[in-house]
Amino acid sequence: MKEKSIKEIRVLIEKHSGKLDQKFILQLKDDPRKGVQKLYSQWCKRVEKEQKRLHTYKQMSSYENKCYTDGYRLIAGIDEVGRGPLAGPVVASAVILDRNVKIIGLDDSKKLSVQVREELYEKIIENAVAIGIGSVPAKEIDRINIYEASRVAMMKAIEDLPIYPDYLLIDAMSLPTDLPQEKIIKGDAQSNSIAAASIVAKVTRDRMMLELDRKYPQYFFHSNVGYATADHLDALKEYGITPEHRKSFAPVSQLLPNN
Repeated sequence: MKEKSIKEIRVLIEKHSGKLDQKFILQLKDDPRKGVQKLYSQWCKRVEKEQKRLHTYKQMSSYENKCYTDGYRLIAGIDEVGRGPLAGPVVASAVILDRNVKIIGLDDSKKLSVQVREELYEKIIENAVAIGIGSVPAKEIDRINIYEASRVAMMKAIEDLPIYPDYLLIDAMSLPTDLPQEKIIKGDAQSNSIAAASIVAKVTRDRMMLELDRKYPQYFFHSNVGYATADHLDALKEYGITPEHRKSFAPVSQLLPNN
């Protein structure tokens, strides 16, 4: 090991990260050079982090595995995003994951950084068996209320699937369908399928809000995605409401002519 420079060792670790043989690992551990010990410590932390991620993935596979044991094969995770914003649609996604492909790191989309969320989104798009999207615009949200709009968006997402599922795992909601289903509270943190749906719905909605930002740049939808941030509230006071704003939501409702 000592004949190798610290730079060469760093390259080897980066190249073979998760597949270092035991002999090389022991040599790293026993190398007295401070630079090598630092690399060894960093590698250990990275391995520990990956093991935790794998453990979480296995924990979050429990609902799906029970369904497989019961004979179901096409299990759709369903989630929605966008209940709270003052503007824009509520968007839902239904995702059927491939049981033979591990997508490590799936979680509630709100817990993930933009970069990690986008990376996971691409992996889901590339590897999922099927993906469906459903959305309900602001005008319809005002007509039927946000709870019912979320339900409608979820049903649309199921209908949008190119393959019909035989079981549904749903985040905190029951749906009016004959398909067998399970409602899971905080499901996006407990089921990989629901977490995947959460990520797809979030990325999809964020991109829709970017499109609205180009149409209404004064509302800063690119950064607030319709939520009641200070810049959004200031813009509402200065420019009024748009057709994309939810008139049944305060403080938007307070800006209507009769108020």
